[in-house]
Amino acid sequence: MSDHPSSHLSTGNEVSRRDFLKATAVTIASPSIAEGLPLHQDPQEAVKKDSETLVKSLYETFTPEQKKICAFPFGHPLRSKVDNNWFITKARVDKTFTPDQQAMIREIFVGLHSPDYADVVMKQVEHDSGNRGFGNCSIAIFGEPGTGKFEFVLTGRHVTRRCDGDSVKGMAFGGPIFYGHAAHSFNEKPDHPDNAYWFQALRANKVFGALDGKQRKLALRNDPKKERGTKTVELGGKELPGISMEQLSEDQKELVRRTMGDLLAPFRKADVDETMKCIETSGFDQLSMAFYQNRDIGKDGVWDVWQLQGPDMLWFFRGAPHVHAWAHVREPLRKKS
Repeated sequence: MSDHPSSHLSTGNEVSRRDFLKATAVTIASPSIAEGLPLHQDPQEAVKKDSETLVKSLYETFTPEQKKICAFPFGHPLRSKVDNNWFITKARVDKTFTPDQQAMIREIFVGLHSPDYADVVMKQVEHDSGNRGFGNCSIAIFGEPGTGKFEFVLTGRHVTRRCDGDSVKGMAFGGPIFYGHAAHSFNEKPDHPDNAYWFQALRANKVFGALDGKQRKLALRNDPKKERGTKTVELGGKELPGISMEQLSEDQKELVRRTMGDLLAPFRKADVDETMKCIETSGFDQLSMAFYQNRDIGKDGVWDVWQLQGPDMLWFFRGAPHVHAWAHVREPLRKKS
């Protein structure tokens, strides 16, 4: 689906670009959050119920009419779809649901993110969704919450998030997700001012800066993947573009792990832990990292487009003309005996 520019993001009370850049200190083991980012004094107070519990509560309030447009069997093929700008159903948050239901949907979404980044992510979604803000997003629920097999999915412009209570075994986030941001315009400047996720690219570029000449030749490419909805995150390809983790020193690998920490920093701990478990099960050294020089905004040598990929993992960061990020992480598929 097409991706249209949004209006300018007000910066009066927003998190500054400087604050986002400070967030590059994030690590997997102990995230270091930027000074000035909104912090909840008590995460348990901020999210009184976990998102899975709230999904069950929300589902129990649905009218028959609401269920007709946004409730599906767990095995419905729509559940695994992802895109950069789409609406999974006609059930829009502000048009289809009561104020109480809208509040639950918002709290479910907030609960899927780390307390330190939840406000930042919500502001990004509000901004990129246009005049109706978060209300313009759509939702679907697959299966019946409380029965052991269910998944809640929220979509819109620059957002696809899932809440599955581990119903989808061996799959981080319950399936592929998407996030992005066009902070000031459709075509962002080389330094992506005020972009909520550009700090992730700056960390990745630190990895490239630590490579020697031979390693850079392996890492640099001119053939980034095309964005084709769900096909963008297909796994299992034979070729892994870029440089393999096996060819990096321990210090270089540590920079890659810190990049992974930045990629996961916006999300709640349960999803971070599950993602890392999937990656480690498949094997960190099986990953490859690629940077795409033909998509360099401003020709400044700061690579806007890059990716981490393994046999069972893809995190594709497309920072040109603005940020799109596609993620799909699973445990290795078991071979049939």
